[in-house]
Amino acid sequence: MRLLHTSDWHLGRAFHRVNLLGAQAEFIGHLVATVREHAVDAVVVSGDVYDRAVPPLAAVELFDDALHRLAGLGVPTVMISGNHDSARRLGVGAGLIDRAGIHLRTEPSAAGTPVVLQDAHGDVAFYGLPYLEPALVKEEFAVDKAGHEAVLGAAMDRVRADLATRARGTRSVVLAHAFVTGGQASDSERDITVGGVAAVPAGVFDGVDYVALGHLHGCQTLTERVRYSGSPLAYSFSEADHRKSMWLIDLDAHGAVTAERLDCPVPRPLARIRGTLDGLLADPELARHEDAWVEATLTDPVRPADPMARLTERFPHTLSLAFAPERAPDDPGVSYARRLAGRSDQQIAQDFVAHVRGAGPDERETAVLREAFDAVRAADAVREVAR
Repeated sequence: MRLLHTSDWHLGRAFHRVNLLGAQAEFIGHLVATVREHAVDAVVVSGDVYDRAVPPLAAVELFDDALHRLAGLGVPTVMISGNHDSARRLGVGAGLIDRAGIHLRTEPSAAGTPVVLQDAHGDVAFYGLPYLEPALVKEEFAVDKAGHEAVLGAAMDRVRADLATRARGTRSVVLAHAFVTGGQASDSERDITVGGVAAVPAGVFDGVDYVALGHLHGCQTLTERVRYSGSPLAYSFSEADHRKSMWLIDLDAHGAVTAERLDCPVPRPLARIRGTLDGLLADPELARHEDAWVEATLTDPVRPADPMARLTERFPHTLSLAFAPERAPDDPGVSYARRLAGRSDQQIAQDFVAHVRGAGPDERETAVLREAFDAVRAADAVREVAR
């Protein structure tokens, strides 16, 4: 069976101030053409179809168009909800849409109930594990500790239990939306840390033939059977070096995996440039970036006059401008933003405690801070679901 694995469409998202709906529509057209060109047997979409729980109407219309075009090909599609989606909204009409060969899996309780497709070698069971917010699903999965590993492990126990009841030789595919150990994150993914831990081990998914992951925006191979497709478009400058693609996966009669990366259309390349303003404007090596979306970091010791206007004369698609004067790290002039770069909310809070009283929090106080941040994040998730 030949699968096309994609995820993290984030329909409705912009790139800085640039509306990406046209580029997203181009990707959908590319997806449909790829399904036709490569004789794909099934499409899997591993979450974050939309960029937010209540997407703009234009994004909903694009999703509707995608569903109609995929259904028109007669190729089954299996989709799950991600942490950016409203599972309840995405799942509306799932029973009816099933009849068109579009299988939306947004209910955690259905983790052990697969979509079963057939090829010349028998059945392939597709198990959809939507994003499992630990605080919201711990009772469903009867776990004592509300963490990602616990709830995903319980969901996978249901998958393996169902698979054990099926005919010998049934192959299996799991769709999941999670941060799996070994994956490389970028700046555009929403933090899903719980209890100070964001990642789950790949071993959670043992016992199935292929795991189609979503959430991280870079295409990645964790093992031959566990892969991220990544997002089809770049959603932050941290993805400037990404090769945006989808996985074309062949499952043979025995469940062995063969994988090929298929590139996605690039609406405009990204470039991160750094230096003094005069240096950036004069450097001939930067000519290749003149048509790119540009993030410029200026290192001038004194902020130059009209930097954006001058930059856009050479780089008309400059979208982000930052200032990082070359100074020693302990220089009081180093910006607050630079001092906090790369630090989590919990680390910032712990640093604040250390700054105020001269010593960082002890183990008990660190646990209290962690519980507080988890509670706020879980409350935000509940509000998103209720919207």
